[in-house]
Amino acid sequence: MSVPSVAAFTDTYLPTVNGVTYTVQSWRDAWHRRGGDMPIIYPAADDYDPDDREYPVRSLPFPFYEGFRIGVPQVPDEVGEMDLVHAHTPFGLGMSAKRVARSQDLPLVASYHTPTSEYASYVSLGDRVERTIRKTAQSYERWFFDRADIVVTPSERTREHVRESVGVSTPVEVVSNGVDIERFKPVETADFRDRYDLPEDRPIVGYTGRHGYEKCLPDIVAATDGMDVTVVFGGDGPAREDLESRAAAADVDVRFLGFLPREELPAFYSILDAFAFPSPVETQGLVALEANACGTPVAGVDSGALSVTIEDGVTGYTYPQGDIGAFREAIERVLSERGELGEACLDSREAISIENAVDTLEDVYRGVL
Repeated sequence: MSVPSVAAFTDTYLPTVNGVTYTVQSWRDAWHRRGGDMPIIYPAADDYDPDDREYPVRSLPFPFYEGFRIGVPQVPDEVGEMDLVHAHTPFGLGMSAKRVARSQDLPLVASYHTPTSEYASYVSLGDRVERTIRKTAQSYERWFFDRADIVVTPSERTREHVRESVGVSTPVEVVSNGVDIERFKPVETADFRDRYDLPEDRPIVGYTGRHGYEKCLPDIVAATDGMDVTVVFGGDGPAREDLESRAAAADVDVRFLGFLPREELPAFYSILDAFAFPSPVETQGLVALEANACGTPVAGVDSGALSVTIEDGVTGYTYPQGDIGAFREAIERVLSERGELGEACLDSREAISIENAVDTLEDVYRGVL
């Protein structure tokens, strides 16, 4: 049986590096290995040259979030004929996906990557306006996803959110984003340690990813205040300046490494004794799985998808959202059980792999054809 051809539309792609970009690119690569075609339609950016079957379209900057762009709805002629359409966004290029699916009578699969309402604080002018934006965002999400043939979420907890909180009536299937376990595995860390001048005489607790206000990253500083550890932050984002100010006032050694090239991430995860993850808005928490694939356990919030992504006593420990004392205890527990937890993380590698995820994705595609 031939592998279906799938047109993927996304408002987030290279050179922007985040979980959505990584997932779209990784699924495409895995799809090609199976002999399938998956052209990607994405917002054009000056500092990225497209690969084969990547099609940039005209885009506009999103005024409230630096570095994010919205693709102007259009479909390049070069995409050609497809068997189905996959929208990785409900906005600009998601509308292109919807239009081409309906005009060509093709199935439309839509991924729910990000709870749009959680970003209301970036555009609001107060609590009342923020509540209105959250409500409007969920209404729009419900409208868009109810017009797909099937919705894909990266975790069971996000599936529950889509069905119960957003109110989507379209069938929803869980497809993990998956981790490239050929890339993310334990590696030697001496060069990385030297490059970033990291100590060898104390545990290292860290986080990498977007520095967004909604991710509650100052909780990491608060939870480690007074601990004999080094805290490292990889990545960047709008909340970094505030995070640096809080770190400067705390009694803990905090280092900001900035944006890390993807090829350095396995060493980053491998050097950590604990990955700290206080974000309550994750739809899966891909960086937690990447850390696990490198043998690093996670101390994370018991909220959103992390409640499921982190398996207590196996791949890490969770704590109640907002409880800084409990977060500190979770970090300390991970540090004290680092060896056993790390072995359990490595045992989970096959289950969280990209290939395993794309097996499920292919079943979803064939189910709607």
